[in-house]
Amino acid sequence: MLLFILTGTSLQASTDYECAISGMNYYPIQQEISLNPQILIQGYAMDQKTIRGFEELPPYLETESGEKVMLELLAINEGQMSLTQAIFKPVTSLKPNTDYYLNFQRAKQNEKEDPTRYNSEKKERERIIWSTTNTKDLKPMDSELEITFDKTNVEWYGCGPEANALFKINNTKGQEIWYRTEFVDLETGKSSTYILNTWKDKLYVGHGMCSGAFTYAKTGKYKVRFTPMNIDGKISKTTKWFTYESPFVGEENPWGFRI
Repeated sequence: MLLFILTGTSLQASTDYECAISGMNYYPIQQEISLNPQILIQGYAMDQKTIRGFEELPPYLETESGEKVMLELLAINEGQMSLTQAIFKPVTSLKPNTDYYLNFQRAKQNEKEDPTRYNSEKKERERIIWSTTNTKDLKPMDSELEITFDKTNVEWYGCGPEANALFKINNTKGQEIWYRTEFVDLETGKSSTYILNTWKDKLYVGHGMCSGAFTYAKTGKYKVRFTPMNIDGKISKTTKWFTYESPFVGEENPWGFRI
């Protein structure tokens, strides 16, 4: 249930689901990168502390031969429900046709091990590695990219509800695209910004059972807009504002959760 930057994925309702105490995600998902990429790292629950610690000790990339390239922190985005993300760029251009491993600096020897992620094909965890191409910078994104509002949705699980506004994405042409998402509660005026990725060609704006970039009240209206960007951080045109009601409007709470 924890696809952090992707927000809520749909699962069958059950009272048996539990939330993990920590978790990390690393982007780009694709292995091939340009010589000037951006790197996004996201922490869930207890691992939010690791993300905040990057202000003091940023991560770095390292080649097989031990050559290190430090990562410059561009921003830290605080999600509204147990998620925090950090965005970086290398301080210098990377070398072409080279493998780079992601590493963490450590203030103490007993801190978190080198970052890994699960390889579903190999059914094992493996080091985070990206491979550069000869491309200095990726081309700007296709202007035909389309984002349209689909619906709001609530699912109920053992630890709490999943609530999202869903947006359809068309004409990505196979690119990995990140979406800087500006979210505003029109009742309070409170705003928040977070970078989202798609799940099955849709953006989920909200939260899952355990975590999420954005949260909703029982009632009220919200607005959101998106700025697509490629994995080098080059942005496309910002969309119009989409306005909609809280996903909880008209929903019955089957288990008595307090929203």
